[in-house]
Amino acid sequence: MPSKKRSPEFPVVHPHAAGIDVGATFHVVAAPPDRDPDPVRRFQSFTTDLHRLSQWLREVGVKSVAMESTGVYWIPVFEILESDGFEVILVNAREVKQVPGRKTDYNDAQWLQKLHQFGLLRASFRPGEHIYFPDVKQKFYDVSAI
Repeated sequence: MPSKKRSPEFPVVHPHAAGIDVGATFHVVAAPPDRDPDPVRRFQSFTTDLHRLSQWLREVGVKSVAMESTGVYWIPVFEILESDGFEVILVNAREVKQVPGRKTDYNDAQWLQKLHQFGLLRASFRPGEHIYFPDVKQKFYDVSAI
């Protein structure tokens, strides 16, 4: 009898992990499947909706969230979740690409959640809150002098 191929078993590193597929107008959030009858939800990108997203994650016991750094759309989500006490992992979208095939926001959020749960994501560098910007005027030349 041929043996069945089994996928490798990974230890759960972050049992309270969620994944967010960040978009311009809405975000899809996947919580651990055993936490809610509807573990994948969609939230609009308005501030009030982001606070509802944070509240729902707290209600289902999430402590750590992984999201892709998509354009600038991740910034408000990141800041609200971080200020609400969540550990937020920002990951490079190129590093978490799925196998080619049918891609949906729901699948992407669940994939991020699963990868984060097993500790398979590497956080991108994000500079601290206080960043030093050199004097911009030094970078410009007086064009009228030419």
